[in-house]
Amino acid sequence: MGAVAQRLRDGSGGLNGNGAGQSCRLTVLGATGSIGQSTLDLVARNPEAFEVVAVTAQCHVQELAEIARRTQAKLAVIGDETMLGALRDALSGSGVRVAAGADALVDAAREPADCVMAAIVGAAGIRPTFAAVEQGRRIALANKECLVSAGDVFTAEVKRCGAELLPVDSEHSAAFQALAGADADAIEKIVLTASGGPFRTWSMDQLAAATPEQALKHPNWSMGSKVTIDSATLMNKGLELIEAFHLFPVGVDALDCVVHPQSIVHCLVSYKDGSVLAQLAPPDMRTPIAVALAWPRRMAAPTEKLDLARLGSLTFEAPDEVRFPALRVAKAALRRGETAPAVLNAANEIAVAAFLQKRLAFLDIARLVEETIDAAEKVGAIAPARCLEDILSIDAAARRLAAEQLARYDAP
Repeated sequence: MGAVAQRLRDGSGGLNGNGAGQSCRLTVLGATGSIGQSTLDLVARNPEAFEVVAVTAQCHVQELAEIARRTQAKLAVIGDETMLGALRDALSGSGVRVAAGADALVDAAREPADCVMAAIVGAAGIRPTFAAVEQGRRIALANKECLVSAGDVFTAEVKRCGAELLPVDSEHSAAFQALAGADADAIEKIVLTASGGPFRTWSMDQLAAATPEQALKHPNWSMGSKVTIDSATLMNKGLELIEAFHLFPVGVDALDCVVHPQSIVHCLVSYKDGSVLAQLAPPDMRTPIAVALAWPRRMAAPTEKLDLARLGSLTFEAPDEVRFPALRVAKAALRRGETAPAVLNAANEIAVAAFLQKRLAFLDIARLVEETIDAAEKVGAIAPARCLEDILSIDAAARRLAAEQLARYDAP
């Protein structure tokens, strides 16, 4: 089944995963983000099933301290080194160990645990997630960059270390469930669904004038700002196609996406016998998180129950790559291969940040990314990657190139 869940077919793991009657030791990387908060909501509803080992955040000290106290975590780590004193003060007398800095995030990922929720957003999450993989434990993967930027290197490391990899993205979790261990030669196509975001029906003129405030109003999902903007541009679907390529045993031509505004069907898997299996669930991230934490078992999640009669209809349409060129740019990077997806991802982070700062127009996000990939090709920055350091080096170079391209947009 590709890189996903190599050791899960024996029925081990999940809740009570380290022995009969024992709780699952859980580390949450990115505990204050939307995925981290949803994970901890499930933990709070199943306190006998989990023991929280470590929690991390980048800069939200008070939130992190409250989480550490509430979950009785053994360790709390703040990524921003300047906030160590504040974290230490906030957890004074709690017995929780504290640390700060990028190296401390990596150390937290190495704490003995049965499952690591890898939910640090962006390239900052790559090194800690690799460190978690080295322990040979279950990785509930919410960080896109490990697969988008470092796909071949990351999946090779998962295999080398004997880790279990379960995707947390709703679409990839849906594919994992619909595939259910199917033989690779039986699979015809994997189709991911996209909501279409807040601008699905907007004209090019409207898109040209779109503001960050408008782009952040997603019709179905509650997510962080970066992912929400990616949903508005459809870049998120391009990134997810790259992830799916590394997760599942299919080629590029067997991957596709379709716009599904209701966000009820999350993936469809077509088989060569004509069967199509779909996974359906309300748009709530606690469902795929619960799958990743408990698989091969199932755990209760407080999500809305699906009522198809009330919904009445589910609709689908082809994505428009003219109005939403980010999807086309991402597909081209996937086909180009080597480090092109890493450049794509780094440039997109720069572009989205610039849009949120109102330095870049909405339609210029994809344009800046494409120009950065072209610039990277010209300077030889798109090449095979052999190790994590190669990926991080390319990521840094791509950010510099994207910043250079951005300066042209800033110029009067």
